[in-house]
Amino acid sequence: MKNFLFLILILLLSCAPKQPVRQEAHAASVTEMRFHCDSDTVVINNLLMQGYESGLTDANALIEFYARKLLGTPYVAHTLEGDKEMLTINIHQLDCLTFIESLYALTRTTLGKRYSWRDYAANIENVRYRGGKMGDYSSRIHYISEWIIDNNVRGNLVEVTPDLPHVDYMVKNIDYMTHHPDSYSQLKNDSAMVEKIRRHELRNHRFPYLKRSWLNDKAVKAALRSGDFVTLVTNIEGLDVSHNGIIIVNEKGDPCLLHASMSGGKVMLESKSLFKFLERSKSNIGIRVFRMIQ
Repeated sequence: MKNFLFLILILLLSCAPKQPVRQEAHAASVTEMRFHCDSDTVVINNLLMQGYESGLTDANALIEFYARKLLGTPYVAHTLEGDKEMLTINIHQLDCLTFIESLYALTRTTLGKRYSWRDYAANIENVRYRGGKMGDYSSRIHYISEWIIDNNVRGNLVEVTPDLPHVDYMVKNIDYMTHHPDSYSQLKNDSAMVEKIRRHELRNHRFPYLKRSWLNDKAVKAALRSGDFVTLVTNIEGLDVSHNGIIIVNEKGDPCLLHASMSGGKVMLESKSLFKFLERSKSNIGIRVFRMIQ
């Protein structure tokens, strides 16, 4: 009888729905890290202490908290690039992707009740690299579509776009890098690396998005939260998205974009709504939205 009950238990467990499991983050060694300057670690520790003292325990609230702390940080592109792939820690200079990576790492570290730059570095590696482990240039996740998939599987992020009202879908090849290797210093003289990148590009990839025309819809506005990660879907061939940031819902209930802005030259909160912001660009045709798994 005991053996029979044990067998039933095993069968029930094997049939249980599988949830994303967040892996414990382990940072690369200091010799594999690249810092902007000596004060990176001090600034990160200070930010984490402020996050701890805030008493916030909700992921979206912490993301907004840290984003506002980073307002005014200079926009600088290509800070991750170098002769050798290293775990780059640079809180003083941000682009649109390193900005949201930094928000993720600060928030994840705080939620884990850890307060050291080393834990922050571990979480940067975990969110930036395929499987959470840094290798060569090809181990870094270069396309947001794969970035969302990989981090969802590992329990870091969940895409909420499919749950938004009026969601639509697009099928596209995500292969811009291998069609434009001369645009990337690590690819233009390295055909072997181009082939490595090609193996991770997405063919006939189907993904959800919300057309920009729906961003003024009341039901859509009600579904978006301050602290949501948002990415701008593009019609550029071979690319899935062109820009990243977070949503801040203003006092009127309109979602606005807080981001590391190339044109503005710094981390800033747009005064206009996200709907009006997207109206300025013909290539940005909609958005995708994702959140941290707490």
